[in-house]
Amino acid sequence: MKIVIVEDDLALAELLCDELEAEGYQTLAFGSAEEADEWLDSHNPELVISDLRLPGQSGLTLLPKVKALPQAPALLLITAFGTVNQAVQALKAGADDFLTKPFDMDHFLLTVKRLLEHRALKTKVEGNGFHGIIGESPVMQRLFKTLGQVAKAEGPVLILGESGTGKELVAKAIHQQSSRRAAPFLAVNCAGIPSELLESEFFGHAAGAYTGASKSRQGLLREADGGTLLLDEIGEMPPALQAKLLRVLQEGTLRPVGSDREVKVNVRILAATHRDLEQLVASGDFRQDLFYRLETFSVRVPPLRERGDDIALLARHFLSLQQQAGKTQAQHISQGAWQQLLNYAFPGNVRELQNAMERAAVFCEQEAISASDLPARLRALDDKGSSELFDSLEQTELPSLSSVQHDYVRYVLAKTQGNKAQAADILGVTRRTLYRWLESS
Repeated sequence: MKIVIVEDDLALAELLCDELEAEGYQTLAFGSAEEADEWLDSHNPELVISDLRLPGQSGLTLLPKVKALPQAPALLLITAFGTVNQAVQALKAGADDFLTKPFDMDHFLLTVKRLLEHRALKTKVEGNGFHGIIGESPVMQRLFKTLGQVAKAEGPVLILGESGTGKELVAKAIHQQSSRRAAPFLAVNCAGIPSELLESEFFGHAAGAYTGASKSRQGLLREADGGTLLLDEIGEMPPALQAKLLRVLQEGTLRPVGSDREVKVNVRILAATHRDLEQLVASGDFRQDLFYRLETFSVRVPPLRERGDDIALLARHFLSLQQQAGKTQAQHISQGAWQQLLNYAFPGNVRELQNAMERAAVFCEQEAISASDLPARLRALDDKGSSELFDSLEQTELPSLSSVQHDYVRYVLAKTQGNKAQAADILGVTRRTLYRWLESS
């Protein structure tokens, strides 16, 4: 793995290179952010280690370049005690970690190893997806193609999908694939802000605009200038604010609350909702002209139940995250647990699957996650589905419990191609119990 070191202290740079190369890494050192920035134009290392304070530009200026690379390297900042606050701000902006001088070399090497392992996992995941969205199913491959096309444009995008499908991840992917990737990406939940504060939150305000507004504020639209703003749950936006948003989309200008002058703004608007906006337009709760403007590009995120084998891909990924965090001893998922996961409809979509796997990983006390480790709702029988098996039978034709058990055991054995260990796992019994049932039938 190639590691780039940006450090103007030549003795420290040489020491770090020696220690890293002794661990088997390839290293390359630069004495300034400008030199590293030029090299990164045509190279993609796995890790960049940079001093925060450098001659000329600071190490922090490398962050947008690093994050914009096709396979973004991890970024580790080295900082003196006096610049810790800057390093913390860098973490919020997307840096992966920082170390304070002087640092212990063993701790440094462990930090490097952890960051590289995390990046390797992230790269593996993204190999099965698109900018952090995991999926190999045909519907997701079509979505990835659409996102790549939409990202090249500049118009607004309407992202539709049920709760938990990953609409914000889709918005981030559009931003990362676009020419705006080095500029800010901001997201705001329109349903999570009190209606009386929405206008100020979006458009900003002048000092003295209202009681308590002692200082002027830019607002989200100006904070995202040059970048992308996601308006989540756009259907919850009040009609008065919808009209002002439409003006931003049409004119590229806004007027802060309490101000008498227009301000130009260059921001791409992405809007997401799980609601039926056309129905809201019909009921008069959403402006028709804003709906048509937002619908310049429309993207539908499929629910998990339409994604086939992606359930298994995602389940393994979420288990892997728990393993990486050291929160579970589970190494794999049992056949019985798979049966429950693959038979469940997941009304809460990817978010529900993630929560289920986190819960199962924490409660698992063996090497394999069993069905009993999953949330109760995944283990519950679908009453409608089970009753349909017998709806066509008259009362005198209803089978006995023992005959249903006999038939189902044989069915499971057939499905597992006679593998009694797998069959017992699916049935939730020991192999000894399964053998006893087979002998008595």
